[in-house]
Amino acid sequence: MNLEKVVAVSGLPGLYKLVTPRNNGLIIEDFDTGKKRFISIRQHVFTPLASVSIFTEDEPEELNTIFAAMEAKAGELDADTALENNQDLAEYFGEILPSYDRDRVHIGDMKKVVKWYLFLRDHQLLHGGDEEE
Repeated sequence: MNLEKVVAVSGLPGLYKLVTPRNNGLIIEDFDTGKKRFISIRQHVFTPLASVSIFTEDEPEELNTIFAAMEAKAGELDADTALENNQDLAEYFGEILPSYDRDRVHIGDMKKVVKWYLFLRDHQLLHGGDEEE
């Protein structure tokens, strides 16, 4: 899926589909219910997943690349169990992205990336399944 259309909204759980931008906010659609709603920029911060990258020892790595690596290793490594404790999560992330910057990428960042991956996987959005009507 085009990650430009997937946004994380501060204060709201999960990820949302960007329907259309407005001058004072966004209209987003819930992936679970299909319900659309307006969210004001005065109350929330929007983060398109396409703009998110993870620090590495060289250049920052885009989420698309990280999600592809997670998908490629899905048979060997289990993202669901990686969230059970911080040590397992750090080991999992090291397998997925060995060159991640261990000083600047925190456990909370790793959790967020893994949760986003699981959300997209569970909603079958990783392989362009919901491109656009």
